[in-house]
Amino acid sequence: MSRRKKGFKFKKLFPPQPHDDNTANPGIKEPITKEAIQTSLADIDDFVMKEVAIGDKTVTIIYLSSIVETSIIDELVFNPLNQSSSTKPEEIFKNYSSVKKDELPKLIHDICSGFTVVMFEEEIIEIDTFSAPDRSITIPENETTVMGPQDAFVESVSTNVALIKKRIRSPQLKSKSFLLGTETKNDVVMLYMDNIANDENVSRVERRLENVEFHGFIGLPVLKQMLEDKPFSPFPQFGITVRSDNTVDALLNGKIIVLMNGSPEAAILPASFWEMFLSPEDYYTRWTTASLLRMLRLAGFFISIFLTSTYVSVLTFHPEMLPPQLLRLLAESRAQVPFPPVLEALIIELVIEVLREAGARMPTKIGQTIGIVGGIVIGTAAVEAGLASNILIVLVAVTALLSFISPNYLMSNAIRFIRYIYIIVAGILGMFGQMIVLAWMMNHLSNMTSLGTPYITPVIPRKWGDLLNSVIRAPVNFMVQRAGIARAKKDLIRPLDEE
Repeated sequence: MSRRKKGFKFKKLFPPQPHDDNTANPGIKEPITKEAIQTSLADIDDFVMKEVAIGDKTVTIIYLSSIVETSIIDELVFNPLNQSSSTKPEEIFKNYSSVKKDELPKLIHDICSGFTVVMFEEEIIEIDTFSAPDRSITIPENETTVMGPQDAFVESVSTNVALIKKRIRSPQLKSKSFLLGTETKNDVVMLYMDNIANDENVSRVERRLENVEFHGFIGLPVLKQMLEDKPFSPFPQFGITVRSDNTVDALLNGKIIVLMNGSPEAAILPASFWEMFLSPEDYYTRWTTASLLRMLRLAGFFISIFLTSTYVSVLTFHPEMLPPQLLRLLAESRAQVPFPPVLEALIIELVIEVLREAGARMPTKIGQTIGIVGGIVIGTAAVEAGLASNILIVLVAVTALLSFISPNYLMSNAIRFIRYIYIIVAGILGMFGQMIVLAWMMNHLSNMTSLGTPYITPVIPRKWGDLLNSVIRAPVNFMVQRAGIARAKKDLIRPLDEE
């Protein structure tokens, strides 16, 4: 309980700042006048305020032209006004919402969100005319699969919610909206299955979202870091995906989804360490293939963090552990290298990181060329110049590939960071140091929680049914229980009479 309370001190970490404008809190009561609107939206180039005559009366129309297309506002606002002689909104417009005359902050917020305000003499209404350009739905680039759905989330939260509701046609799919960011006013939506999701998890996520104070979010991953239980841990504690099918599967298993307008990702809460190595394609292929790939990913995690560090520790402290032929081969390979193994490994690892970052920041074609040509040229030149052994080049290349074997990009970054700790400690203490870091890592993972649930699940299963969907993925017919990490209300997947 004390750990959970400690994790909610967001307001102390990010105290609310004073604001001079009226849009800081849309819930503040303040009378609406034309002068007040002009004052609040002063020095905004795309601010438009027009007056239209209807009979002997005047109607004022207010909107921001940069986020409202002319054709949309003509169809929804100007044409109905021109075609009607009435001054009653209900007789002119088919779809609108009324605004109370003391809700100026809310009105300003809605105008900045793409609404068009129509001010009659006796009533103020607003019409949703938001028509800013959006990216069309495309295939996922980060979580590609051969089989299964090929639609990915976009930057519009309404489109992302629609993709989910297109697959889950149930009134049990609940959604709650939040307005986060004192400056940006980001729309954040929390989704969950009311008949499946754990009530304590739902209330915990809702409470954390309500207690976040920040000036604005440029993307969902920033908000996700503020919601985590252990902010100083290198491991991601919540899942993140851009796939709609992966999101639907999480909802059906009792997880909670958080979406943000302007960000194409979805956060999955809670998540376990093992789920960072699962791919949606594991459920589209046969259980034999899925089990083989899962074992390969888990083995790749340990090989990635141990391979280069073991090379350093063996050559520095434990050369007697190697067979004579392999030791002779390593000695010949390092004959001209002037650096100790730990410094040699760190230099090559940093070169790989530089190539990786340079390739990621450049256009696709140039980035691929830099990654391939740069790696070959620099690796060959380093061996010929005697700056590194050819065996180390092979080991570093293998570990670099294995670090990306996790489908979760944030876990791949964690693997890259941890590998440096293993290399440095291996150069200081040898294999004894490696075991110390391994013990620390396992202790750290065992003490971590995701939304109050043990992070190491199902390695230490909450229930034995979790083992059927762990390293070995059993046939679908045998998976009849939901994952224990979600603590779902309904334990069984199939609607059996026992429930």
